[in-house]
Amino acid sequence: MLNVAIVGVGFMGWIHYLAYKKTKGVKLAAICTRDEKKLAGDWTSIKGNFGPPGEMVDVSKLARYRDLDSLLADPKIDVVDLCLPPHMHLEATLKSFAAGKHVFVEKPMALTAAECDKMVAAAKKAGKMLFVGHVLPLLPEYAYARKLIASGKYGKLLGGHFKRVISDPLWLPDFYNPKTVGGPLIDLHVHDAHFIRLLFGMPQSVSTVGRMRGEVAEYISTQFTFADPGLAVTAASGVLNQQGRAFTHGFEIHLEKATLYFDLAVLAGGVLQITPLTLLDNKGNATQVELPAGDPMLMAFEVEIKEVAKCIASETPSAILSGDLARDAIVLCHKQQQSVKSGKSVRV
Repeated sequence: MLNVAIVGVGFMGWIHYLAYKKTKGVKLAAICTRDEKKLAGDWTSIKGNFGPPGEMVDVSKLARYRDLDSLLADPKIDVVDLCLPPHMHLEATLKSFAAGKHVFVEKPMALTAAECDKMVAAAKKAGKMLFVGHVLPLLPEYAYARKLIASGKYGKLLGGHFKRVISDPLWLPDFYNPKTVGGPLIDLHVHDAHFIRLLFGMPQSVSTVGRMRGEVAEYISTQFTFADPGLAVTAASGVLNQQGRAFTHGFEIHLEKATLYFDLAVLAGGVLQITPLTLLDNKGNATQVELPAGDPMLMAFEVEIKEVAKCIASETPSAILSGDLARDAIVLCHKQQQSVKSGKSVRV
């Protein structure tokens, strides 16, 4: 049994907690937070843009720590699950590896590529595994797309468009601070930057236009250029100033003999507006893809935790949750922001 400790009991800590409750072979053994109410099990203040709101939690069977150093001294903990604000990821990761723990850190991996490099190097030095919580490739629609592309059934991958837009997250006062959360690209678009890197490889350059809010890009539209000139890949991401559409994401992926199309939006009052994953084939058919039943977000986090457990058990690095891939996603986000600021195409 793999013993895990969640460090940071906020929105992502809550989502991870729900996933651990449903995942066999992994035991949530401890939590670490400075919040006395949360240490006592009152998680009702937690909220986010998906999933259920926080609740009262029975923490009587969990070891509870107020600081990371005390938790890291616990020999029973195998994996430290870091759900801290992004600017705290580097220090907590280095400490955890020094203490001989595996690390599962929520995205974004860190705020800069240099910080990511230090985390990857620390994992190698400690002989431990580093996982970055890029859950997007494990969501049912995205997982299906990956498998269909890999199968080669519909021919070569030609490109695609990816989008991820939210209403201004008013509950995150530091969202636009480049030294704490990082802004919409680092915190939001990084999902699609990671998925694009996973599907197409690393772009050679990016050409991005957008709106700035202070030091960070608020909204962007990007054309990615690859060594293969036949790949046409674009993305749009950022923040709306209106609160009527809390969240939207989707994609259109082009293959030689088919197109995959998916779109989801959460509107005011929790109303869902969905174009289910649909396959358009070269015979003129439009077929809705059958996906597993259940909450796709929570299901994906369960799969993510199973991936961590499987890789540790087999001592095999994850092809999806690796630090190298997550680092490349951070690089892409910074290059896009540089392109917005300069008004020019930027080499990666």
